[in-house]
Amino acid sequence: MSETVFVVAYDGTDEGAVTLAARHAAKEGARLHVVHVLEWSPYTFLTPQELADRHRQREADFARATDTVLAPVLERTRVGGLTVTGEVRFGNPTDVVIEVAKEQKAALVFAGRSGTLSARVFGSVASGLAQSSPIPVVIVPAQSR
Repeated sequence: MSETVFVVAYDGTDEGAVTLAARHAAKEGARLHVVHVLEWSPYTFLTPQELADRHRQREADFARATDTVLAPVLERTRVGGLTVTGEVRFGNPTDVVIEVAKEQKAALVFAGRSGTLSARVFGSVASGLAQSSPIPVVIVPAQSR
């Protein structure tokens, strides 16, 4: 019997999607996997020194995102025996979330409708997921403040 997994795209600004996904995961006995994506595009014309500097910056960004964005939400979500895992990745948020959902064999993907991940010139991550994901997507509106 396979384990049910829900993937949550988390941009660090609004935990509404994480909260809703955790509630559903607890009800269904599912595991929750939170993914935080740092946008990163490769540069093709860099000097060796620029590449080294960029690599150091990428490592610093990864450590900061893991410590200040991902770890706190994982800690807050691990209640009542809920199994919660997570990761930080680099790339296009929509593409990365779909890739992670496939790798995790997710049953559902949860994404917030607003926040820094959602503010894109060519549409939001939630919109991109709704259009591109082969896995059902739950789009969660921002929590009221």
